[in-house]
Amino acid sequence: MRAATWNVNSLNARLPRVLEFLRQHEPDVLLMQETKCEPQAFPSDALAEAGYHAAHHSAGRWAGVAIAVPLDVELPDVALGLPGEPAPEEARWIEAGVGPLRVVSVYVPNGRAVDSPTFRDKLAFLEAMRERVRELSSGSLLVAGDMNVCATDLDVYDPAAFAGSTHVTKDERECFGAVVDAGMVDAFRYLHPEEPGFTWWDYRQGHFHRKLGLRIDYLLLSQALSGTLRSCGIDRNYRKGQKPSDHAPLLAELELTA
Repeated sequence: MRAATWNVNSLNARLPRVLEFLRQHEPDVLLMQETKCEPQAFPSDALAEAGYHAAHHSAGRWAGVAIAVPLDVELPDVALGLPGEPAPEEARWIEAGVGPLRVVSVYVPNGRAVDSPTFRDKLAFLEAMRERVRELSSGSLLVAGDMNVCATDLDVYDPAAFAGSTHVTKDERECFGAVVDAGMVDAFRYLHPEEPGFTWWDYRQGHFHRKLGLRIDYLLLSQALSGTLRSCGIDRNYRKGQKPSDHAPLLAELELTA
């Protein structure tokens, strides 16, 4: 199974690149975040022409998450929203069955400024996420998306420059670490323990070309799935070209038995 996660930063604005990605990589499941479209504006027809259909949790011009699979693959047991999340209307969590797996696409709140109400909501979201992951992680679970946390200093191009900012605080790292400790494996870090693996670069000041990035997108596997992991990498080409997202997609290969 080829699984991919990508914060597309507006699905309709990025649709040509998403369709290009589907043609090139032919993922068995693509998890998208920041789709940023009204439910009726979700591009189901364009995805169908590319051979895919999707379950989506759409709430307008902010956030939004989706799970896309080939047309011949069912998406049973779709669940929208994370139990206990502080702002369900923001559409940040979607679950569905994909073959033998329970699959989740998640967009964790940014947090904006430390000690702000939005930062406290971010921590509350991560705590709710930990509880849901703990419920599901005894099975074959894949949780992927934009976590808006740099788990360690290796995931930040310049830790000193981010001191006192969101994404790197002790509280965020502890909350995200608790999610992983609830029975999950960080797929990229499992295979690449010393590689930064940046997935996000600021649009400004040539950060991408200067390699000034952050690793904030993750693909987490339950312990039951970790032994099936064969590869995990980042396709930086989708951070280049016309109308790129500020995130690059993360892909993993799983060797699942029938």
